[in-house]
Amino acid sequence: MASSHIHVLGLDDKNLATLRKLPGADPYRFHGLLTRAELQDAETPVPALLERAERVLARAEAEPDAIVGYWDFPVSLMVPLLCARHGLRGPDLEAVLKCEHKYWSRLEQREVMDEVPWFALVDPDEENTVPDDIPFPVWLKPVKSYASQLALRAADRKEFDAALARIRDEAGAIGDRLADVLDLVPLPEQIEAAGPRACLAEEELSGAQATVEGYSQGGRVTVYGVVDSVPYPGKSSFLRYQYPSSLPAHLVRQLEDVTKRVISRFGLDDATFCVEYFCLPEKGRFSLLEINPRHSQSHAELFELVDGIANHHCMIRLALGENPQLPFRQGRFEVAAKWFLRRFTDGTVTARAGDAEIAELEADLDGVRVRPLVDAGTRLSEAPHTHDSYSYELAHLYIGAHDEQELRRKYDQCVSALGFHVEEVP
Repeated sequence: MASSHIHVLGLDDKNLATLRKLPGADPYRFHGLLTRAELQDAETPVPALLERAERVLARAEAEPDAIVGYWDFPVSLMVPLLCARHGLRGPDLEAVLKCEHKYWSRLEQREVMDEVPWFALVDPDEENTVPDDIPFPVWLKPVKSYASQLALRAADRKEFDAALARIRDEAGAIGDRLADVLDLVPLPEQIEAAGPRACLAEEELSGAQATVEGYSQGGRVTVYGVVDSVPYPGKSSFLRYQYPSSLPAHLVRQLEDVTKRVISRFGLDDATFCVEYFCLPEKGRFSLLEINPRHSQSHAELFELVDGIANHHCMIRLALGENPQLPFRQGRFEVAAKWFLRRFTDGTVTARAGDAEIAELEADLDGVRVRPLVDAGTRLSEAPHTHDSYSYELAHLYIGAHDEQELRRKYDQCVSALGFHVEEVP
């Protein structure tokens, strides 16, 4: 059987192991295309990253059969650019930009759905930019960010000004990278006038959070799962992603219907996606938070544990022009979760369980994988890719169970066995 050479932007060991377990993966040859550190270095312009990627592809043993990626910006925007250059299947760049650019996305959503929250464009370089009708509290975000970085909550005008000042100081590199890509497509007048460094103010949403995952192929939009996103009590940072969703079936159907309508409106095709919502199940209401033109690699193990195959399967099959359909409830467990062990103040890790102890824990608990993110001696604020605007991640715990009680029990056992100790920073 002929090999298929699949180049993966930001390929890492964890996801490589997941990709190699996909059904029919024997003829697949996975090649890393730049590292995650290279791709998410905000100082490197997107054109320079594309040039580096092209140099790697030019040295490859064979022409690529697919170029894919599961990370956020700039990977999500590089995939359509590289696929177009090499004549490969991939999403349209303009469709991806409509998803990625928060203001453009809101304008498009408003054309096909009623469940759009209050929002307003804000120029961080202008004085007195607070809209008159602003419904505090709000969230302030650059029109492009990733991993919840620089997503800041403001309860009043003072906090709004402070958040805007921080974004003004820290978001320049992201804006520059976005500008590199915006220059490649014809922009609507409103988007061109906004510029790449604008911010979006949005009303604060409440309720249960859920993410709808799916794909579009040949203009047909398919939803394959809904995942709950459960925050720490009283916090905005997530405690766990849990699959399948515990939302009422009728609300899940509503989310699926509006997701299909929105994805079709955006023209996103030959692509996976995940769309995030806030839901009020008791009222049967929901609001759309964000559209991502990629599936969530954080959910891969959850689909594998419950349905039998990781969602990476859809990404690979779409790129190769094959059937991306996932099985349904063919996994070993009825419920699965990715837990985030976090700390909400900075500090230095002084102790945690070693590799041998973690291996023993995984052997004792069926359906458990533990991935520590920081080692002893690490200052939390200095660890890359492990914190959002309000918290620091210590470990990821992937747990499959037969019911929610077992899921929580396994989580508690893992936290105890990991034995993290963190010393406060003066």
